[in-house]
Order: sequence, then C-alpha cells, then structure tokens
Amino acid sequence: MVKVTFEIATPEKIVYRESVDQVTVPTLLGEITILPNHIPLVSALSPGELVIQRGEDRISLFVSGGFIEVKPGSNVVVLADAAEHVDEIDVERAEAAKERARKTMETARVETEHYTNAAAELQRSLARLHLASRKRHRGRHGVGSEGTLKDS
Repeated sequence: MVKVTFEIATPEKIVYRESVDQVTVPTLLGEITILPNHIPLVSALSPGELVIQRGEDRISLFVSGGFIEVKPGSNVVVLADAAEHVDEIDVERAEAAKERARKTMETARVETEHYTNAAAELQRSLARLHLASRKRHRGRHGVGSEGTLKDS
C-alpha cells in the first residue's frame, strides 16, 4: 500500500517523521486531507488541529501556523511556527494568553500592529483551548509505540 512520507518541523526541532496513511491540516481556506499521490501543493496553515492517521493510530497535534508543501511522490513537509501534542497543551497558559490578547484588542486601535498581533494570539489561544477541551471530552486516542512523537 502506498504511504505518505510525512515530516513536521518547527524552528527548534523535527516533531514527527514517519510514513503515514494520511494527514489532515488546517489551512486558511479550511481543512485539507493529504492522501498518497496527492497533487503538488503549497499552502499556508492556520492555527488548529493537524491529524496524522497511521493504521489504527490517530495522532492529534496543535499547529500555530506555518506552511505545508506536498511534493510529487507523496512527500509532505509541514513547517510550523509551533507544534505540540494535544496532551501537552497548557490550558492555564492558553487562558492567560487569551485574556492578554483580549485586553490588548480592547485598548489598541484596529489598524495597528499591536491589534493585529493580539488578534493572531487570540486565534492561537482559542484553537489550543478548543483542542484541549475536545481531548478531555473524547479521551485519548491510541498512539502506538511506532506512532509516537519524536524527540529530535
């Protein structure tokens, strides 16, 4: 069976690198799922859930933004600003960031860079909180020993 060669990297490290069945990513225009032999593509990512499907394992990561490149031959690379396993989301930190962003947006003028940065931080915080909330409600999905995140 044809697989997708998938890699996700942040400026700090390679987060995950494996052959997988499919990858679903949040883009600026909505979610897209990459299957083997997908057409070449480059797209910006929006903050949200990136889902890796490998056999029966379903691995959920939060990505704060970045880019995806789908190359010929089922090679997929995600360059993310930040990425973390849903289990690693610090809810208290995300709540604090959400409140800081909201306060900044209340006082900053809409056309300023301060406002734009706060709006982006609010979007990232809300996406983190949404994923953490969903995780609590549905429980942990199986992440087998071969589908775990890499410490590279």
